[in-house]
Amino acid sequence: MPADTHPEAAGAGARAASIQAWTRWLTTDLGGGPRPFKFNQVIDFQKAGTPFFLLCLMWYYEAWGMREWVYFALHGGYGLVWLIKDLAFPDPAWQRRITIGGAAAAFVGVLGWYWVFGWLLISGTADAGYPVGEAAWYGLCIVLCLLGCTIMTSADAQKYFTLRERPGLITDGMFRYVRHPNYLGEMMIYASFALMVWHWLPWLVLGWVWLGIFAVNMQVKEQRMARHPEWPAYRRRSRWLVPGVF
Repeated sequence: MPADTHPEAAGAGARAASIQAWTRWLTTDLGGGPRPFKFNQVIDFQKAGTPFFLLCLMWYYEAWGMREWVYFALHGGYGLVWLIKDLAFPDPAWQRRITIGGAAAAFVGVLGWYWVFGWLLISGTADAGYPVGEAAWYGLCIVLCLLGCTIMTSADAQKYFTLRERPGLITDGMFRYVRHPNYLGEMMIYASFALMVWHWLPWLVLGWVWLGIFAVNMQVKEQRMARHPEWPAYRRRSRWLVPGVF
């Protein structure tokens, strides 16, 4: 019996679909009424607002040191990368119209917590020393963020332009060895922010997002991909996120 049709796998897929449906209702339909926004507009508001929010924090706390500027470059710069990506090849999944309650739930439940990362660092609340010298640690975070941005944008671009011309399973390019490279890139980006902050709270937030949203979405996506005839061979030679590992 193929792994994808095993009762345990089917059960996991059903649970993931139920969680995804609940999350979608919460961020799309909560409260009912008019739907004045698209979901991507809520995301873009948070991404575009991040550089301004961080600068306001730096002004308020009079924190203009190297650590603050490096974090501003990483998190604020990523916000600009996202905006360019959304303009050039928007994700169709983010184009659905949502209620005011749904927009508030998306911001309060996930997006707004990302701004807490910057507050922890700039306010001095997260002031524990890094395990190695600051220069080396900054270098690690910068490289991780750059690689994450490259992987995420490359994967999203490939998916957008490939599916526009040829619907079906994508098994080459960024998807050759990893089935969810866009999620991998996003996780690397936010891991770089959490490493810069060096506090337990960002990891708690990321744990909720990665397990409660990313893993669920990946499971549901794999259930859909399993309908394609080339899926069994592709699944055997690829991994979820890390080539040859996981």
